[in-house]
Amino acid sequence: MDKSEDFFTDVSELKKLESNSNLGRDVESESEVNDRATMRYVDFRVLPILALTYAFSLIDRVNLGSAMVAGMAGDLQMLVGNRYSIVTVVYFIPYILLQIPGNAILRAVGVRYCMTFVIVVWGAVTIGMGFTKHWEAFAVCRVLISALEAVFFPGMVFIISTWYKRHEVQKRLAAFCLTSALIGGFSPLLAYSLSLMDGKANVAGWAWIFIMEGIITVVLGLLCYLFVPEFPDRNRFLSKAQTAFVLKRIEDDRGDSTPDEITARKVLHHCKDWRIWMYGVMFACPNLASYMFALFMPIILNGMNFSYEKSLLLTSPPYGFAFVSSMIISWTSDKTRHRGGFVVLSALMTTVGCCMTAFAQGNAVRYAGTFFICAGSAGTIPAILAWVTTSLVRSSTSIT
Repeated sequence: MDKSEDFFTDVSELKKLESNSNLGRDVESESEVNDRATMRYVDFRVLPILALTYAFSLIDRVNLGSAMVAGMAGDLQMLVGNRYSIVTVVYFIPYILLQIPGNAILRAVGVRYCMTFVIVVWGAVTIGMGFTKHWEAFAVCRVLISALEAVFFPGMVFIISTWYKRHEVQKRLAAFCLTSALIGGFSPLLAYSLSLMDGKANVAGWAWIFIMEGIITVVLGLLCYLFVPEFPDRNRFLSKAQTAFVLKRIEDDRGDSTPDEITARKVLHHCKDWRIWMYGVMFACPNLASYMFALFMPIILNGMNFSYEKSLLLTSPPYGFAFVSSMIISWTSDKTRHRGGFVVLSALMTTVGCCMTAFAQGNAVRYAGTFFICAGSAGTIPAILAWVTTSLVRSSTSIT
C-alpha cells in the first residue's frame, strides 16, 4: 500500500470517528431529553396531589378564625376565659410528639395505605366538628386531627426529599408548600361562601364550614389511594429503566437511594445530634408566625373595625404575594446552592411584618405588615426544610 492509499485510509477512519462522535452526542442528547422528561413526570406525579391534600390539611387545621367570626364564638361560648386559646394550643401537643413515630409508620406501612387512612379519618373528624355542641368536644376533635396530621406533613416532606437531589429540593418544597398555602389562602373565601348556608337543615353557618371541608378532605383521601406516589424504590408509575435512573441520581448525589434499616436504637442515636434540635427550633419560629397569621388574622382584622365579610376577604391577598416572593427566593437558593442567607432574609421579613402589624398606628400599615409576615414565614419554612433534607441524608435520620 502506497502513501496515497494510507492517506485516504486515514481520512476514512477520521470520518468514521467523527460520525461515531456525532452519533454519541445525539444519543447523549436524546438521553438528556429523556432524563428531563422522566423528572418532569416525577414532578407531575409527586407534587400536585401532595400539594392539594396538604392545602386541605391547612384549611382543616386553621379554619378556626373564619368559623369564629362566622358565629362559632357565640354558639360554643369560645370567648369565655381562655377557651379559644386552649382549643388552639391543644392541637400542637400530639402534633409535635407523634411526628417521629408517624414517619416510622409511614416507611413501614407504605405511603398509599398510611396516607389514605390518615386523610379519610381526619376528614371524618372534621365533619364531626360541625356537629359539636360544646367547646370541650370541639377541643377533643382538634386533638384527634392533630394526631392524624402528625403523620401527614413530615411524611410529605420525607417523600419529596427522597425523589430529588439536594440542590433540587427547595424549589420543589416551595412549590409544594406555597401552592398549598395559596389554595389555603382562599380558605376564608370558601368559609364565607359556606357560612351563607346558615340555617340549612337547621345547621349553623360556621358548622357548614367544617362539614363541607371535611367531606372534600375525605374525597381527597380516597383519591390519594389511586394517585399518591410511593417512595422511589417502591414506586409503580415509572418503568424499570426510569426507576433505575432516579435511584442512580440520588445515589450519586447523597448515597441513600437504598434506605437504611430503621431501628429504635438508630432513631435515639440521631436524637442526640444537636443539629436536629437546632433545625427544630429554627423551624418552629416561622411556623409560630405562620399559624398566628392563619388562626388569628380574621379576628385581628375584625378588631380593626372591618366587617365580617371584609375580615375574611382581606385575609387572602397576602398569600398571593407570599407565593411569588417565596418562589423567587427558593429558585435562587437552589440555583446558588446556598441556604443560610435566604433563611435570614425571610426571617427578617417576618420580623418586620410582625412589628408593623403589632405596633403601627394606622390600619393600612398594620395590614401591609401581614404581607411581610406571610411572605417571610412562607419563604423560611421551605428553606429550612430543604436545609435539613440536604444535610441529614439517611432515612433513619430524616425520620427524626
